[in-house]
Amino acid sequence: MLRILSVLALSLSLLLGGCDDSKNRLSALSGPTMGSTWSVKYTGAPDKGVEALKADIEAALEQVNAQMSTYRPESNLSRFNNAEPGALVSLPADTVKVLVAALSLSEQTGGAYDVTVGPLVNLWGFGPDSGRFEPPQDSDIERALGRVGWQKLLLNEQQLLQPGGVYVDLSSIAKGFAVDKVAGLLDHHGVNNYLVEVGGELRGKGSKPYNKPWRVAVERPIAGAREVEQVVDLQDMAVATSGDYRNFFESQGHLYSHTIDPRTGYPVEHKLASVSVLHKSAMMADGLATAMTVLGPEQGMAFAKDHELAVFFIVRTDKGVKELSTSAFDAIMEGQ
Repeated sequence: MLRILSVLALSLSLLLGGCDDSKNRLSALSGPTMGSTWSVKYTGAPDKGVEALKADIEAALEQVNAQMSTYRPESNLSRFNNAEPGALVSLPADTVKVLVAALSLSEQTGGAYDVTVGPLVNLWGFGPDSGRFEPPQDSDIERALGRVGWQKLLLNEQQLLQPGGVYVDLSSIAKGFAVDKVAGLLDHHGVNNYLVEVGGELRGKGSKPYNKPWRVAVERPIAGAREVEQVVDLQDMAVATSGDYRNFFESQGHLYSHTIDPRTGYPVEHKLASVSVLHKSAMMADGLATAMTVLGPEQGMAFAKDHELAVFFIVRTDKGVKELSTSAFDAIMEGQ
């Protein structure tokens, strides 16, 4: 979910002439992670210094990657995915926390979000072994569907039972968790005003210099373009966006989205171009954005309203795109 542009936060660089005013100076840190990038923009001075803060952030992101990546064969998650049937695999506390949230979301959505969707994602070429240029055979999809189902998982405290052939994929929620993890580190280092971004998921706290809000933009869902559809102030809030206009492949004139419906085994076909979720937790915003993308505009809107979620939908129509939003999202926007 790399669908959000950070605006204004990227363009502001304040240098006060002859004046040491760290509270009104924007500082930035960044680096690579999880096949993408991370960045932190903040005001003030970290209690233990900038280098200590950056080292802690990099260590935390590496830990998330080492635990939850499906691209690393030695990760804790890959160790479970490759375990023999009947094996009890011990998982670190952070991985358990993310898995519990993903299982809860799997149950709440009736499997529209399913943490065991990995075999289908990989089959369609959107996992570690990417590069598919044509859809798989129906028989292969049926076999992969037989390995999917969050109900197959049995978690006992920090041990997860591998029933055989189950492949857990946390990529739709782990980046959001990483954002929350970095935000917690900033709090620990005495930084009270910041904007954290990991792979496109964002969380803001406090304000920019001179009490200006952290402002981010939701992209207009146009492949190959970078245009703004909606601007959101992140005031002690996280935002995650999922869409079908960046990651897909085309075969015989048909576009196949990277978002796979775990209930059918096929990429989603509805008119929902993108969905953005505002939430206090970046982890939950991340997972919910994927869930809403699978559910589509009608079911997604109904789910969002039932759970009082702040969600912004962009739907394709014959006349262009149409914006839909929940009352919770509208209330946040009106308060900006």
